[in-house]
Amino acid sequence: MPVTIYIDADAAPKDVVETARRLGNSYGAIVVTVSSINHQIQGKNHIQVDAHPQATDMEIIGRIKRGDPTIVITQDYGLAAIALGKGAKALSPKGMEYTEGNIDLLLYERALHQHERKASIRHRGPKARTAEDRIQFAKQLDALLKSYNNYSF
Repeated sequence: MPVTIYIDADAAPKDVVETARRLGNSYGAIVVTVSSINHQIQGKNHIQVDAHPQATDMEIIGRIKRGDPTIVITQDYGLAAIALGKGAKALSPKGMEYTEGNIDLLLYERALHQHERKASIRHRGPKARTAEDRIQFAKQLDALLKSYNNYSF
């Protein structure tokens, strides 16, 4: 059974989509981009959903089947947490693998920052992706694909 890579393409940088497609194809994976109608993504295996704020996440969540080899690429900690709960692997566009060991802290920090924003405490946004982030993303995606490739389904 081939690996399926779902990309939360609403906020994914173009190079993330290109790298995932290139690496995915080299491993025989099925690469699926999912975005709202507000984003125009070119290529095959693209699913476009309505503009509801959670429509992309819900489409991806609904497609993950426990036991199927699946990787979700997203910046959204909530989507990553649900993907992990369904047995998928999850990866950020900066190359950080979301795991059972780090997702709770990431969700806690997100909730804390939301609370602080409501109290008018401002934080800088996330740092821009660097060349090192792009390299880390490619390395980590390659490692995840290899780990599935070494496992028979």
